[in-house]
Amino acid sequence: MSGPGRPAGVDALHGEYVGLGPLDEFPIHQLPRPVAWAGSSDRNFYDRCYLNAHDRTGDLFLITGLGFYPNLGTKDAFVLLSRDVEGRREQTALHLGDAADPRGADRMAQQVGAYRIEVVEPLRTLRLVLEETEGIALDLTWRGSFDVVQELPHVMRQGANTILDAQRFAQVGTWEGTISVDGSDRAVTPDTWVGTRDRSWGIRPVGETVAPGKPADPVFEGMWWLYVPMRFEDFCVVLIIQETPDGYRTLNDCTRTFADGRVEQLGWPRVRIRYAPGTRVPTGATIVCTTPAGEELVLEVTSKRAVPIHVGGGYGGDPDWTHGVWRGAGFVERRTYDLADPAVAGRIPFGVIDHVGHAVAHGPGADGVGDVEGWGLFEHGALGRHDPSGFADWFDTAP
Repeated sequence: MSGPGRPAGVDALHGEYVGLGPLDEFPIHQLPRPVAWAGSSDRNFYDRCYLNAHDRTGDLFLITGLGFYPNLGTKDAFVLLSRDVEGRREQTALHLGDAADPRGADRMAQQVGAYRIEVVEPLRTLRLVLEETEGIALDLTWRGSFDVVQELPHVMRQGANTILDAQRFAQVGTWEGTISVDGSDRAVTPDTWVGTRDRSWGIRPVGETVAPGKPADPVFEGMWWLYVPMRFEDFCVVLIIQETPDGYRTLNDCTRTFADGRVEQLGWPRVRIRYAPGTRVPTGATIVCTTPAGEELVLEVTSKRAVPIHVGGGYGGDPDWTHGVWRGAGFVERRTYDLADPAVAGRIPFGVIDHVGHAVAHGPGADGVGDVEGWGLFEHGALGRHDPSGFADWFDTAP
């Protein structure tokens, strides 16, 4: 209950003012309310970053991220390491969770337990640190190779319900520092270690599952997703495509950014995914883009390592780790997954897979000539029915 003279923002149980915070000292407000209060009361409001790193061999793939969920009062971080151990393909996941500061101070000092992200130079340089936790430690510096790419808004609705309404920016770059796992250190040098990152915010399903209400009409039959940020020496390409089961493209965004800051749109890419027989795990793709001059820029993409991010990463219905779920103060756990385990392998077709991606671009390059090599993220999910791919339902696979 609110009492006489009690200002808006007072915690009704503790009488503690939880509105203004250190962020309010800066002229960054977008609404007539404290910055710590989300612009929407939707419980699914989130603000998250994603980063990955690899040395171009596919020997090890590091995927990590940190998120804040102000309307749930939580924050969390995860580290996912994919590598081969004694002939087995393993994913090692580290999960960290805690309560978020209602004043937003921890959004300036982005930290969950022993995990933190330091913004050294906004939109260009970050430092990622994980003090030794459950045998894993990180000290890595990210440097963006090109300007960040602001993607088109991403919106998904089911009937009148908004499933996703988000904004994101992406960047390709290099890494430097050290990755330590169980006492073994791996030097990370910018001449070979590359990766991609993004930050997104808005509304997407997070936290504990809630009662759905009326059954969805029509029933969700699936989606086709492709996300390819690639780093070449003189330019980067960032592609994002989403299609409905009948192949209707609901999101199409493909740009090329040059070192001098020029950005060009690459039209309506034509895509052919190559899948391993009997699976929906892609081995590569041919992506035909079109420059503003009408010339074709063809990306031949191959996978060097596949990492299902719904196995320990918290994405897309991961039963072990869901972003935003309250697991108690100072929560930490380490889990290991053998991808050959039938209980794990059976989950792989029902989520998005991130790949260490290698690409060769044929066509007009930065200097007007073609055939250049690039590295980055090849992320794909063919979930449920997709007519153009020949998938009739959730269980159909490539011939």
